[in-house]
Amino acid sequence: MDDQTEKMIQDKGLTAPRVTQAEIDELIKQVNYHIFPGTTVTVCCITLENGYNVIGSSACASIENFDIEIGAAIALKEAKNKIWQLEGYLLREKLYNDKYRNEVKR
Repeated sequence: MDDQTEKMIQDKGLTAPRVTQAEIDELIKQVNYHIFPGTTVTVCCITLENGYNVIGSSACASIENFDIEIGAAIALKEAKNKIWQLEGYLLREKLYNDKYRNEVKR
């Protein structure tokens, strides 16, 4: 999530359970990159604390525009977006189960 979006959430006082950038960052144990020789393909592999791996990639259409730093940044962003999806699902599942358990107890 970008800083502007986080500021909007804070400014609006939205306090319901949610995934935060800090939580995402804390999950990351290791980040590795691989550029396939002779290509503009960059792959980022993020290893999470629990050992699960998330992959992001980037590819440049024109070899003349290929830049290692830009490719790595795009691949990292894509991999982190996948972590957001996974963590969002996990939180939603927890919220659902908490609600269901409370309804069953009544």
